[in-house]
Amino acid sequence: MRGTVMQDTKTPLTTWFWGAYLVSGMTPGISAVQFQRQLGLSRYETAFNILHKLRAGMVRQGRDRIGGNLSRGDHVEIDETYVGGAVRGEGRGPKDQVLVCAAVEVRQRAPKKGDNPARRGGRYAGRLRLEIVPNRGAKALTGFVEQAVEPGAMVITDAWRGYNTLPTLGYEHLPVVEGGSPQVAEEFLPIVHLVFSNLKAWLQGTHHGRVEPKHLQTYLNEFTFRFNRRFYPFNAFRSLLGIGTNGEGPTYDGLYSGEWKHHTMASRHG
Repeated sequence: MRGTVMQDTKTPLTTWFWGAYLVSGMTPGISAVQFQRQLGLSRYETAFNILHKLRAGMVRQGRDRIGGNLSRGDHVEIDETYVGGAVRGEGRGPKDQVLVCAAVEVRQRAPKKGDNPARRGGRYAGRLRLEIVPNRGAKALTGFVEQAVEPGAMVITDAWRGYNTLPTLGYEHLPVVEGGSPQVAEEFLPIVHLVFSNLKAWLQGTHHGRVEPKHLQTYLNEFTFRFNRRFYPFNAFRSLLGIGTNGEGPTYDGLYSGEWKHHTMASRHG
């Protein structure tokens, strides 16, 4: 299996396939402890390493940017949030807060008989991109947008000045002054806020909020992989097996030393 995330593995391929099915097919995802128990693995470290290799295989190299060929009225919502949890024995603190930026396609559902048009105005999420950004400066935020979203797309953000140069980069930009109003947020940025809510609930519920900042990007990649394939769960399993042939995954030593760098959009687009 050279050239795949299973390269040099001593674990039976049946275990890999069963693991791929579990990690792609279980809606809430799976923790390393649950993964170890389900696969009957003797060592936690083996489960942790297999999971991270599979997560590395969830990223298709050279994947396209979102927002291309949107229909009239469709657009991309962009926002950022801090993600972090309690540090064992220390409680919550700013040092474990990581800034995450999201871009999500927002599409308009054709009305059907019996639909409730008041539910987000018939809007629903298309494809998603999530990435850690170093700060809320213009360079970091617009750099994320350029990597994630096709130029020419209509993008909606809050009125933070870090997004001010988007029109000069070829985007139709609608900055929204939220002013702390939940009504304004619900009207203009409902989908991206829902994504953040679901992301944090998943991290807390499945992983108990104990995701180390150095590994957070790979969990964002997993959430994105599952989110973008939520309507086609079996295709998620087939897709994971195919994407996993793109290259070798991390080693256990590389994960713990920090030598392994989890995939980001910048690394995927060259």
